Amino acid sequence: MFKLSEIKELIKLVDQTSLQELEIESEGSRLAIRKPNKTETVVVSAAPQQNAFQSVVSQPAAIPAAGQALQSAPALAAGDKPSDQDANLHRIVSPMVGTFYEAPSPGAPSFVSSGSSVKEKSVVCIIEAMKLMNEIEAEIKGEIVEVLVENGQLVEYGQPLFLVKPE
Repeated sequence: MFKLSEIKELIKLVDQTSLQELEIESEGSRLAIRKPNKTETVVVSAAPQQNAFQSVVSQPAAIPAAGQALQSAPALAAGDKPSDQDANLHRIVSPMVGTFYEAPSPGAPSFVSSGSSVKEKSVVCIIEAMKLMNEIEAEIKGEIVEVLVENGQLVEYGQPLFLVKPE
């Protein structure tokens, strides 16, 4: 279980950075902190594996239940439902929350773009998380059909980054 002092420190950390959402799992407990957009209020929820509880800061009437907030985040990040054309494409998704970078450094060419061929171990982008640069690999041999995020954009865990037509 998380201590109240730890939760307060994490809220301050999220508030003072460009992070939009933070999820932590520890010893069977899960804590999710999400910054509000301009039309909603702050939600802080923590849930042990079986007994969920919710702690709400601000106006409770405008806030979804803890389960809804946690379950709806990946669906929103993923965008609309895939079309029939997208059903045959492989999605390369973000393995973490962080900032998406299309190139190894500013001014350098992008790792990949639409039409690029990739192999299983080809680096397609970098996700910066907690000042660490994490190279993301293609996972599959094929052709990049679409880049789904902008350079410098904050991405969520499980958010699709690229659509790949498998070979």
